[in-house]
Amino acid sequence: MRIRTSFPFETASDDVRIPLPDGTLLYARVWRPLTQEPVPAILEYLPYRLTDWTAPRDGQRHPWYAGHGYASVRVDVRGHGNSGGLPGDAYSATELADGVEVVEWLAAQPWCDGRVGMFGISWGGFDSLRIAALAPEPLKAVVTVCATDDRYDNDVHYTGGSVLAADMHAWAATMLAFTSRPPDPLHVGDAWREMWLARLDALEPFVHTWLDHQTRDDYWRRGSVREDYAAIGAAVLAVGGWHDPYRDTVLRLVEHLPADRVRGIVGPWSHQYPDRGLPPGPAIGFLQETLRWWDQHLKGVDTGIMREPLLRAYVSDSHPPATTLDTLPGRWVGEPAWPSPHVTTVAYGLQGAPVLVRSPQHTGVDAGRFRPLGNDADLPPDQREEDARSASFEFATGEETWILGRPRVRLRVTSEVPRGQVVARLCDVAPDGSSTLVTRGVLNLSARHGRDRAVPWEPGSTQEVAFGLNAVGHAFPPGHRIRLAVSSAYWPWIWPQPGAQAGFTLEPAGSFLELPVRAREAASDIAFEEPEQSAPPGVTRGVAADGWSPATLDEPRPERLVVRDVAKGEWRLEVDPRYGGTRMYPDGLEITEDGLETYTIDEQDPLSARTRSDWTIRLHRPELAWDTTVRTRSEITCDGTDFHTSDEVVCTAGDEVVFHRTWEKRIPRTAG
Repeated sequence: MRIRTSFPFETASDDVRIPLPDGTLLYARVWRPLTQEPVPAILEYLPYRLTDWTAPRDGQRHPWYAGHGYASVRVDVRGHGNSGGLPGDAYSATELADGVEVVEWLAAQPWCDGRVGMFGISWGGFDSLRIAALAPEPLKAVVTVCATDDRYDNDVHYTGGSVLAADMHAWAATMLAFTSRPPDPLHVGDAWREMWLARLDALEPFVHTWLDHQTRDDYWRRGSVREDYAAIGAAVLAVGGWHDPYRDTVLRLVEHLPADRVRGIVGPWSHQYPDRGLPPGPAIGFLQETLRWWDQHLKGVDTGIMREPLLRAYVSDSHPPATTLDTLPGRWVGEPAWPSPHVTTVAYGLQGAPVLVRSPQHTGVDAGRFRPLGNDADLPPDQREEDARSASFEFATGEETWILGRPRVRLRVTSEVPRGQVVARLCDVAPDGSSTLVTRGVLNLSARHGRDRAVPWEPGSTQEVAFGLNAVGHAFPPGHRIRLAVSSAYWPWIWPQPGAQAGFTLEPAGSFLELPVRAREAASDIAFEEPEQSAPPGVTRGVAADGWSPATLDEPRPERLVVRDVAKGEWRLEVDPRYGGTRMYPDGLEITEDGLETYTIDEQDPLSARTRSDWTIRLHRPELAWDTTVRTRSEITCDGTDFHTSDEVVCTAGDEVVFHRTWEKRIPRTAG
């Protein structure tokens, strides 16, 4: 990583408040080049608190853009950070309408030339796409990273029509804790307490809404740009990583948007900006690449970026299974169109007698993290134990085989129960027997006719089901075997269905694995610059000055721990999400975050599934005698007909409990 200190422009930053039509003020930070000429503005808009939580990340990129001649703006959405107003549902219509107002406000400032771009990762990337679909006139270009065009089937809620047990619950619980944080008195003054209490009174756990909509209905369609790609008029640079769950969005965007205003890049990365150098790499000069995009579409400079291939994708080499990988060897390839003329679908027929697939309910404990962030235990370990809990089919590789795109399976299935799931994993098996997960996919059998409906299976019937696995770029070397592993359970990624312990029968005759085989090439001239950033603020990590901690541990907690009670047949997965720990900021703020996710299941009972998430967050300013703590507990259990959710929030200021509320809700299992 190269830290840049000299730029074409000197810069300055100011904190401002952007007025909305209803009188709400959004908190913003603006980095601007010191020039008398108006310049384009680029906006990052999300709820993650610009004065603390994203401050280190913001400092790496916003001053860098300003130094290259852009007004770079970071805004907290209403009800979050130091912005006014009340929090609402994720990506609500109000949030998006506010974003349009922000775009229009930026374009009208005397230091802006009227042209605006938007960028962001995850939530910020989602909002960039959705606001682009509302087509505010000043918005000319977007860079969206690790974002989704499909909130139902390619987000943290559902996959293949099944409830994402791990991330639907974990992220809903995380956002309950994050939304409960107070404004900062350093930035809002004495109004912080009144603002905080108003926000807390407006709280509603996201999980209630998300579980209330178990098929792709109007709630999800309204939030998904894939419903109308033509609404997006801005030029879109879509960026993703093969270890990020949203990478399929990049392929859909380059397929459906006009080629004269879209480009895609998919690297080996996790859910991170691709210049940060977090595993797996290699990192690229992402800021330089995006500067080419901004210069092209906001300043009218021919940077050559529109002469790059429509899609630049990384094809990873085979590698031993590991829970973290600093660098994945491989090569970049360029595709002139998508679907690519270089990719051919090759069908592999399954062989053998019919097999009963009746996986133990803890199948999936070695799935790894749904949204890897570059931590030590994020990626899936060796899959041999998972493969043994599945029905496996293998295919030899006579020569090196590259795949690029979404594999698919077509399976003949007989089920004796009306509900169930099919999980397919594609693995790279080395001569020593080690099994590396390449990609995977899921189908809720009730969603076999479409994600917008739930059609129970006719018990005893045999039907063909077909579904895609997540897209990937991977090279299987000679001497390795391609393994398709099929299971009936995948906990805690997938919430098990009632009766799932019965499994299903898979008939290999008439069943196929379809691989997107990409033509091999000797070399590629695709290259990126080395990563470069501006210097982030001096945030340090350690122990709070007064020694405060949310819990006393004899030793550091494992990031990912699997516990098996042999006598009870119970499996427990404990996950430390590792978002922050304790951090000290240059302005005197101290933040301590501690989270623990717990997933429990009996290996024979799908109705024993239980998730729990506990959070403690302290925000402390010793010089202001300001000391606040948020504690949350969130749980989900189930029976054959309902989900049962339980959430609790306790907030204190000093020793005073200022807010305490619990929510208990029973939600029918209509499809999940």
